[in-house]
Amino acid sequence: MKVPFTWKVTGWFMVGWSAEFVSGETRALHYFGDDLVAYRDASDTLHVLEAHCKHLGAHLGHGGKVVGDCVECPFHGWRWGPQGDNTYIPYQPDRPNRALKLRVYPVVEQYGCVFVWHHPDGAPPQWPLPDLFEKFPQFPTDPDAYYRPYPEFSSRAANEPVHPQIVAENGPDSSHFRYVHGASVTPVCLNWEVVGEEWRFLTGWPDPRSDDPDKMALFIHSHFSGLGFAVSVFEGSSNHRLIFACTPVDDGLSDMFYSIWWPKVDGETSDVPPDDVRARVEKQFLRTVWEDLDIWRYQRYVERPPLAKIDAKPYMAMREWAKQFYDVPASV
Repeated sequence: MKVPFTWKVTGWFMVGWSAEFVSGETRALHYFGDDLVAYRDASDTLHVLEAHCKHLGAHLGHGGKVVGDCVECPFHGWRWGPQGDNTYIPYQPDRPNRALKLRVYPVVEQYGCVFVWHHPDGAPPQWPLPDLFEKFPQFPTDPDAYYRPYPEFSSRAANEPVHPQIVAENGPDSSHFRYVHGASVTPVCLNWEVVGEEWRFLTGWPDPRSDDPDKMALFIHSHFSGLGFAVSVFEGSSNHRLIFACTPVDDGLSDMFYSIWWPKVDGETSDVPPDDVRARVEKQFLRTVWEDLDIWRYQRYVERPPLAKIDAKPYMAMREWAKQFYDVPASV
């Protein structure tokens, strides 16, 4: 997809689920046009660094070893610490090269999801990663009251031609639900607001059993934290919550991540969902979430869309809000 803005987006981005990053092992990643290495150190803390050893360029994620809190290069044994410093050279153990430094990507794990901070120039985080459960204080809850999201209630779409802003623009677009998702009613954008790096909106689903057009059967509270991901809470029939994330891989491609936290059955103590709950969630939510992707894959970005009056104001306000996350100009 060709867009008039950069793919080097600033913000917090999801790069996987905690269970995918095994203690004592390295894992090769590729995001933001860069090769990365992720590893868990001896204390099980996860680190993400640029992947290529500064010595002779070997990829630390392919054959690298975890030694204490460092990752060791598979080529000549040079070790790199969690701050990116060269900490050890085996054939001159008392003289590491202190002038060399790998780029460090700040990483946060939260409720089984892994996020990294990206800025095209390597600037530190400009806002904290919001707590996925505490950011909706009107719905106090215990994370332990939900089944684990991964692997049962999670899915990924890799290397898709979709820019994160296109995903975000789906938020204020209420009309597409009838045509893309086969909804029997058209949801209504009841409220939207910009709060710094967050775009927050409330969507209502009219109750088809009522003659009152203002009576809603379901409310969806959604917050975008930058362009990296949105967290949504469902108020009504199921009261579950979810995250939908889009992370640039290279110019023109992104990975998308989707996870659901489903409330446990009364009296349930296991984090593993039972088969009947798993089947229900998969049928109603996991299979339908990618219906939008069938549109996005072939969509052309329209810079000045002839929007209907009901959508124009929030749609264009979101585009204006999104500009703050582009710290480098679009590539020509």
